Amino acid sequence: MSQALSRSSSMDLPLPLRIGLMQPLSWLALGWKDSCRAPALSLAHGMVLALLGALIFLVGHNRFWLMAGALSGFLVVGPVVATSLYAMSRALERGESVNLGLVRRTWSHWQQGQSKLGSSYWCLVQFGLLLAVSATGWVVISASLITLLSPVRIASPMDFMQHVVLAPDSTLFYLWLGLGSFLAAPIFASSVVSMPLLLDRKVSLQQAVLTSWLVILQNPIAMALWAALIVVFTLLGLASLLLGLVFVMPMLGHASWHAYRDLVDASDFALREAAS
Repeated sequence: MSQALSRSSSMDLPLPLRIGLMQPLSWLALGWKDSCRAPALSLAHGMVLALLGALIFLVGHNRFWLMAGALSGFLVVGPVVATSLYAMSRALERGESVNLGLVRRTWSHWQQGQSKLGSSYWCLVQFGLLLAVSATGWVVISASLITLLSPVRIASPMDFMQHVVLAPDSTLFYLWLGLGSFLAAPIFASSVVSMPLLLDRKVSLQQAVLTSWLVILQNPIAMALWAALIVVFTLLGLASLLLGLVFVMPMLGHASWHAYRDLVDASDFALREAAS
C-alpha cells in the first residue's frame, strides 16, 4: 500500500499517512513533554476534567447504573474538551506563546471573520454537540441495560463489581462491554483526528470525519493500540480517585495533537487561525 491513500474523487480530503505500529507510544512521550513545557495551563485542564469526573461521582454515587454509563461517556466527549490542549501543542510546535489568552481565543474567537452559518462555520461546536448526543445516548442505553437485566439494584461500585463484573453468569457484563465497544468504535473512528484537523485547517465537518475514518483504515493495528492506550490511561486516572486525571488527560490531549500531525497531511488546506 502506498504512503497515503488517494484523495476521494467526490471530495477533496487531506491525505491520511501510514505510521509505524508503535508510533502511538511516541505520541504519549511528546504529549508528556508538552505538558511539562506548559505545566500550569496543562494541569488546569486536567483539574477541570478531574472536577467534572468528581461531579459525576457526586451525582451518581448511589446510582452506579447511571455512573457507569456517564464515566464511559466521559471518554466520548474527551476530544472536545481537549480542544485548547491541541491549540497549546500547536503553539509550542510553532514557537509561539502559550498563555491564558491562547486558551480564551481557542474557545471564543478561533473562527472570527465568518458572518453566517455554513459548511465550516462553528464546525467544532457542531461536532462537539454530536459527540455529546452520542455520549448521552450511551448513558441512557447503559443505565437501561444494567437496570433492566441486573438481578439486584446496582447502587455502588461494589454492587457493579459483585453482581455484574464478577457474577457467576457474566452475560450482562459481556453484553454491556460488547455493546459499549460496538458503539464506541465508530465514534473513535470519527473523532481520532477530527478535532485537531478542524482546529488547524479550513475543512468542513464532513471532510474531517471522512479523513478520520481513512486514517483508521490506513493504520488499523496502530490505531487499535492508540485506542487501548487512551482507555488504559483514563482508567488509571479514574482508579486513582480521579487525581491521576489531572496529569493523564493533558498528556492525552497534547498527544492527540501529535497523533494528528503524524497521521494527516493537510498542507494543501488553508490554516484556520484563532483571532489575536
